[in-house]
Amino acid sequence: MTAYGASQSESTDAVNCARGSLPVSLKGITKVMARHWLGLFNLGWGIFIGLPWLAPFLMKVGATWPGRVLYFVYGFLCHQFADRSFFLFGPQSSYAASELLSLAPRGDPRLALRAFLGTPELGYKVAWSDRMVALYGGIFVGGLLFALVRRWLRRPNLVWPVLLLVPMAIDGTTHVLSDFAPFDAGFRYTNVWLATLTQHRLGQAFYLGNALGSFNSWARLISGTLAGLAVAWAAFPTVETYVAGARSARREQGTAPYEGEEPAQLHPLDTRWEC
Repeated sequence: MTAYGASQSESTDAVNCARGSLPVSLKGITKVMARHWLGLFNLGWGIFIGLPWLAPFLMKVGATWPGRVLYFVYGFLCHQFADRSFFLFGPQSSYAASELLSLAPRGDPRLALRAFLGTPELGYKVAWSDRMVALYGGIFVGGLLFALVRRWLRRPNLVWPVLLLVPMAIDGTTHVLSDFAPFDAGFRYTNVWLATLTQHRLGQAFYLGNALGSFNSWARLISGTLAGLAVAWAAFPTVETYVAGARSARREQGTAPYEGEEPAQLHPLDTRWEC
C-alpha cells in the first residue's frame, strides 16, 4: 500500500472512530443520569424553588430589573397575591390585605394585590404564594427523604397519595369559588362558617383574611405540604423502579454497563468501545 493510501486509510478510520464516539458519549451521559437521577433532580428542583426567594433579595439590594423578571416568570405559575405571600426584609413576614391595599395600585383589589411587590418599609414578597412554597417545597423535602430510604421504599398503592391530595383540592376549590364574591366578602375570606362552628373562640385574626397565622394560611400551608409529599411519594419510587428495570434489561442484553455494574463480555472482534 502506498504512503498516500495508508494515510487515507488511517484518516478514514479516524473519521469513523470519531463518528462512533458520539453515541458512546451519549450513552455515558445516560448512564450518569440514570445512576444519579435523584441527586440531579433535587439539585435542579432546589434551584427552581429557591429563585422565588431570590426575587425579594434582588429588590432589596436595588437590582430591580432581574427581580422583576423573576416575578414575571413565576407569575405564570402562581397568582402572587401579596396577602397570601411571605415577605422578606420587613417588620412582618406577611400582611393582611387591608394593610397592603392602601399602598397597592388602584383598581380591582385582587389585581392590585397581584401587582404589589413590596416597599422598602414593608419588605418585598416572595415571588409565589405560601401555598406554592408548601407544595413545591414538599416535593423537595420528599426528594431528600427518598434519598435516605430509596433502598427500602417501594411504589405505594396510589390510593394513599391521592388521599393526601384531597385537602389541597378542597382548599383550593373553595378559595376559587369564594373569589367569585366581591373582595373581602367571600366565605373563605370571612370564614363566618368556621367562627360559628367554633363559637368565635379563636379570635378575629384567625378567621379573617389570609395573613400568616390565620385559618386560611394554615390550611394552605398544611394542605400544600401534604400534596407535595404525596407527589414525591408516588413519583420517586416509580422512577426508581423504571431505572432499575432499565439496568436489568441492559445486563440481559449484554450492552454497556452502568457505573458500578460488571462490564458485559464482548466478542474479541467487537470494537464498539475501543475508539
